[in-house]
Amino acid sequence: MIRKEITIGFIVGIIANVIGTLGYILIFSDLSIATSLQIAREQGHIGSILALGALLNLAAFFGFIKLKRDHRAKGVLIATFLTAIIILLLKLF
Repeated sequence: MIRKEITIGFIVGIIANVIGTLGYILIFSDLSIATSLQIAREQGHIGSILALGALLNLAAFFGFIKLKRDHRAKGVLIATFLTAIIILLLKLF
């Protein structure tokens, strides 16, 4: 049961990150999503865009905490750590 709750939180965290990243691109870029991501990758800014997208995980995390869904909040936290590791790898390589 706990594993299921953590998995749900992880999926919510990944979805929140994707929505946050796409929302950031749609709001602040005049180009298409694919073009914006390609340019960001070429210029080495993809990690920064992912980090800004991960800010939406804060809402999911605190929302689950407020609803007393601590295991789901833990899943969101795991998704955020995974994003941080991906950003670190992108910056290093």
